Amino acid sequence: MATINVTDDTFEELVLKSDKPVVLDFWAQWCGPCKMIGPILEEISNERDDIVIAKMDIDENPGVPTNHGVRSIPTILIFKGGEPVATTMGAKPKAQLTAWIDSAV
Repeated sequence: MATINVTDDTFEELVLKSDKPVVLDFWAQWCGPCKMIGPILEEISNERDDIVIAKMDIDENPGVPTNHGVRSIPTILIFKGGEPVATTMGAKPKAQLTAWIDSAV
């Protein structure tokens, strides 16, 4: 499954109402670590069908990041049943990200 893009307007439908856990990456075009982690999340997305990998550009969508206390990027939240259940910040290697996702879902 490909990574999906989420906006302030589609957040409720695509993340909160998802029947699968959603790994939501808050990022921005100018963020170097965000560019490093993007391809890793895309790989994970292509390898797994038990989760949804989503991305939200914080510059274009300030509402949801503000409401969820995102203060630095990349910040990744896992939502399960419409609730945030895990948070991590900063770029991480694929093995570490996968282990973190597995521990939360």
